[in-house]
Amino acid sequence: MVEQWDRQDDARRIGSRSRTIAEDFALERPLLMPLPEEPFETGRLFTPRVDRYGQIPVRTNRYSVPIRLIGKRVRVILHASHLVVYDQNVEVARHERLIAKGAVRLELDHYLEVLVRKPGAFPGSTALEQARSAGKFTPVHDAWWTQAMKIHGERDGTRALIEVLLLGRHMTHEHVVAGLAAALRAGAMTADAVALEARKAAQAETETAPDVRVPGQTSATVTSLHEWRLAHLPPDTRPLPSVSHYDQLLRRRRTSGSDHREGEAR
Repeated sequence: MVEQWDRQDDARRIGSRSRTIAEDFALERPLLMPLPEEPFETGRLFTPRVDRYGQIPVRTNRYSVPIRLIGKRVRVILHASHLVVYDQNVEVARHERLIAKGAVRLELDHYLEVLVRKPGAFPGSTALEQARSAGKFTPVHDAWWTQAMKIHGERDGTRALIEVLLLGRHMTHEHVVAGLAAALRAGAMTADAVALEARKAAQAETETAPDVRVPGQTSATVTSLHEWRLAHLPPDTRPLPSVSHYDQLLRRRRTSGSDHREGEAR
């Protein structure tokens, strides 16, 4: 709508001027300085301290950060729809901005190091409830968790699930869910089995990826240094080795051995 209003305003004349706004701007444009290379930061800056629950207050709401930052001050950039948390210059958390007052937004991943040591606090945690609501903790997670508790017990089964959730820090969410589903079908209720199946899913996705080569462009091939050296060796003209001399030594040993035995007989 604003762009439409701008186009309509280009034909307008200010007062009794002979030129329109668009004609005046065409004369003014070459005199303007270039825009800055760095984008203008429109967010509001806050520097809260992380409390003992791994949360920071921003306006009237609270947001979670990794628990390793407890007691430290972090830098928060609050935008209209989201906020970003930095530890020095490293982004450590990103949340959708809460609109209601007094609300709390928790990220389950921020508490996994504590929960793996205290798995009994996992089932009733607010972070787990919010992860379910956001679709990050899927029915596949619940099914695998239930089966793991039947096999390993409630405490060890929950700990195994938390170890699976830690895989999400270096694997995509889709691959972890695929690994959970495959491990559940195979009856493998360990985090190692899920990690193996998740890597298989990632590898299968890579192998079945479509060919995106540009038409007419040949695909590049990679040759190892060892293969390249073997291909560039000069031809070997030396004769093949012979073991005939060793056969002569064996016959002499048998002869000397028989002479020795004859001497003992005498």
